Amino acid sequence: MRDRDNATGTTPVTASGGAGLALGLLGILMFSFSFPSATLALDGGFDPWLVAFGRAALAGLLAVAYLRAVRAPRPRGAQWRRLAVVAGGVIIGFPLFTSLALVTSDAAHGAVVIAILPAATALAAVLRAGERPGPAFWLAALAGLAIVLSFVLEQASGALTAADALLLAGTVLCAFGYAEGGALARELGGARTISWALVISLPLTIPVTLLVSALAPPDAGAVAWLGFGYQAAASMFLGFFAWYAGLARGGVARVGQVQLSQPLLTFAWAALVLGEALTPLMLVAGAGVLACVAVTQRARVASAPAVPALARLP
Repeated sequence: MRDRDNATGTTPVTASGGAGLALGLLGILMFSFSFPSATLALDGGFDPWLVAFGRAALAGLLAVAYLRAVRAPRPRGAQWRRLAVVAGGVIIGFPLFTSLALVTSDAAHGAVVIAILPAATALAAVLRAGERPGPAFWLAALAGLAIVLSFVLEQASGALTAADALLLAGTVLCAFGYAEGGALARELGGARTISWALVISLPLTIPVTLLVSALAPPDAGAVAWLGFGYQAAASMFLGFFAWYAGLARGGVARVGQVQLSQPLLTFAWAALVLGEALTPLMLVAGAGVLACVAVTQRARVASAPAVPALARLP
């Protein structure tokens, strides 16, 4: 159990919480390249519907192979309905809305709206995962949100576009998919949670992929295919192994706050891959975000029951 400091209202980070944070950071590192890789695929000739559903279909086939390899037992009862929530949020809703938005919005601008995802995930954790963050957590989370929003709005010159409505809708769906998946991973494990969600999505993702491929076959080069491949293998599959395991072990609301670093990491990827310049403001914002994340990791969060042994596995 965790020993709480009644005087400060904080909860020390245990070995399990520290491992959850590390897994969460690994997942976010992989997710942070999602927008740049999607942009590479879209700019290289992929239809946005093919990017959204094709990557889910390919990831679903990888999930089938994984579940067979580990001889995973089938989910039971209400777990199927909860997997449908995960699928609707992170496999269908978020990829589709963001792919459509990135047709007219660049990857860096997408970070303006995505910056609200940690706060949305914390709210979803209250509604779906039974967690109750305390005042110190919310103050630190809102401070981190303000830092990130100020930074990305400055980078985007304060301009918001029509694509932001799609990004906002995708973000809300993603938050619920994150919270439900993190809670369900306490029962199924992180890897099995995303794998089963991908599998139950195959009756939709495969037909749409085949239809879009027939109507708008991609005329894409190697770079675009690499971007698409990253979307399927990392953004839609392997990244969730670490992410859901981290949410299950460290708490959805608490570990979810490491998403504050995702927009900054996305800008860093844009600098490395697209040649955009890193600025001193990025370093200042990064330091501020790290400070806020550190506070959220120490703040009290009344959580759901302890994580069973299965959820401690990827």
